[in-house]
Amino acid sequence: MAAAVADYRPKPNPDVEAAHGKLRRLADGLTLQLEPTPDLLAACSARRTPGQRLVGFALEPRERLLTSAREKLARKGLDLIVANPLETMDAEHIEASVVGAAQQVHTTPGAIPKEVFARWLIGLLDTSR
Repeated sequence: MAAAVADYRPKPNPDVEAAHGKLRRLADGLTLQLEPTPDLLAACSARRTPGQRLVGFALEPRERLLTSAREKLARKGLDLIVANPLETMDAEHIEASVVGAAQQVHTTPGAIPKEVFARWLIGLLDTSR
């Protein structure tokens, strides 16, 4: 599964009647409250059937990349997690590590084009059954 669109969304406010019209400027301003979005990856993990494998992605700063990926792998009940450093977002190349449930780590052979990475990941999935 790829990343969620956002981890938070605006929380509905029943006191503000702007759902179907213009929200008028208020002298006191307006405060938006945010609420967490549903955790789709955890929901898929809880509903999967025997034999299904679940791969997640972690986009994190390089200095805590593997630590965060391992935590997410355990927390979400995944089989594998692709750990991407932040600089791969919107980049054409990726240098990633894939962590398995047994804590084995597979790393790309340097920065590779994302379409090459996709084939590399599929090959890894085929060999890690």
